[in-house]
Amino acid sequence: MLTDYNVTCSDGKVMPDAAFLQLGGGEVAYLKTVRSDEVLAAYPGYLDLAPGLTLWSLHSADGRPIMLTDSREAALANAVEAELVTVSVH
Repeated sequence: MLTDYNVTCSDGKVMPDAAFLQLGGGEVAYLKTVRSDEVLAAYPGYLDLAPGLTLWSLHSADGRPIMLTDSREAALANAVEAELVTVSVH
């Protein structure tokens, strides 16, 4: 869920949450690594994961999770299959 992601740019302008929802137009996604402990804390009782794993998550441009996997290649393949352009975020 997207909450409190307002971003202040170097020129002092603020990008509100609602603007994030418009990003990517359903065509852009990003990958990031996530620890299974973080996933278990965010979604208690939802997934059966061992603690301490490094996983890959694919997210829409507005931050909503699309998939979770133990393989970067699988996440990228899912993005390609869904015709999503993946971008790097830092």
